[in-house]
Amino acid sequence: MESAKMPATDNQVPAPKTSLWQELRNALRGTEADYTQINMRRAIFLLAVPMILELVLESTFALVDIYFVGELGAWAVSVVGLTETYLYLLYSMAMGLAMAVTAIIARRIGEKNREAAGKTAMQAILLGLIVSLPFAIAGIFFSRELLGLMGADAYSIENGHRYMQWMLGGNVVIVLLFVINAIFRGAGDAAIAMRVLWLANGINIILDPIFIRGWGPVPAMGVEGAAIATTIGRGIGVAYQLFTLFRGGKHIRAVRSDITWDPKIVMNIFRTSLGGVGQTIVGMASWIFLMRILADIGKEAVAGATITLRIMMFTMMPAWGMSNATATLVGQNLGAGKPDRAESAVWKCGTYNMILLIGVSVIFFLYHDTLMGFFTDDKLVISIGGDWLQIFSYSFFVYGWWMVSSQAFNGAGDTRTPTYINLVFFWLIQIPLSWFLALQLDWGYKGVFWGVFISETSVGLFTLWLFTRGKWKTAKV
Repeated sequence: MESAKMPATDNQVPAPKTSLWQELRNALRGTEADYTQINMRRAIFLLAVPMILELVLESTFALVDIYFVGELGAWAVSVVGLTETYLYLLYSMAMGLAMAVTAIIARRIGEKNREAAGKTAMQAILLGLIVSLPFAIAGIFFSRELLGLMGADAYSIENGHRYMQWMLGGNVVIVLLFVINAIFRGAGDAAIAMRVLWLANGINIILDPIFIRGWGPVPAMGVEGAAIATTIGRGIGVAYQLFTLFRGGKHIRAVRSDITWDPKIVMNIFRTSLGGVGQTIVGMASWIFLMRILADIGKEAVAGATITLRIMMFTMMPAWGMSNATATLVGQNLGAGKPDRAESAVWKCGTYNMILLIGVSVIFFLYHDTLMGFFTDDKLVISIGGDWLQIFSYSFFVYGWWMVSSQAFNGAGDTRTPTYINLVFFWLIQIPLSWFLALQLDWGYKGVFWGVFISETSVGLFTLWLFTRGKWKTAKV
């Protein structure tokens, strides 16, 4: 298959003779390097390092929450898990918008049109504000009903509904954190996005034990305190994002005149984001159905799945960081008229991801119960979560290629193709298969886990094959 061969890159600027330590400093501080010209390995390193650290810190954010919430019992962890099923719908909107923004801004930067990139950034922020409003209303006024709809028991509803009020009511900081960091990533200012998460997570880590357990004049607020700490941390992160965007990064800057509604740019973002929103809604909605199945099995199953997801999110962050670097490189190099160089970035990043996740799979297989034990003392929850980690370990490395190939489509602006793929493999295969195995064959929670394993291994292999067809190179944004 000719298209599957690694293409040679063109007209690369030789990498300067610098030490690994110097390059690491450059990656953390940010550079003005042109990612359409410099050596590909150097480009991947400069983008991937801060993107990996950004996402590791974001997952740390989640792990810190679940660590302290886990002290309150399985009911509190289940409240977090059930709330996140709704947040995943919000994430799908924010992530879909972010995919479009990354692709468009990367394309404008590749075309050397920084003014258009700045205007796109502001239109994306305005759209983010609009997206957050209905979720805020639902969370503030209908938190009890929403928890009940997901199968929460009376105790969890009564003691956990304010967690949902805070998380959904203050969701604007979640949306803007996604969107503005996508702006920086698309422009190549990945180091800025990383520093934002450093700030937000640092504040959350400090406030979590204070608000959950109580300290001095601050009363113990339990699971509600986790939501307050998270909202404050993210809110301060967003303030820093806006300050930096208007002050100017190394590759992009917004000005006051950009804060006007531009229908042409908005429609371009909207059209491009439809596929991104679609693919994430399909993926996230499938998780809601899976959590609903697990809720019928028991709160321990929900708690085990929630902790497992946090662990997987944390361990997958380096791979997602590499994949996000792929999206930026694909978008910028297509904008510069270098599709072969864009393809080269995908193959290199995919190889790195595969190697990384093979190592993660070994850890999951050998130490699954130990990992779960860091977050709960409940033996049943540990057993359930450990089973899922072990099942995933059998083919976790396939995720590496799935992440990279999906982000190649997204970075090119072809966000619809992953949507169709997700629709088939998640809704038509994953959900029915998990339901059948868990409830009809009476496999219980293991039926859900095996259903996820089969569907997501298949989607990874198929997406990589479709990438080799090469049609993504012709996408226009």
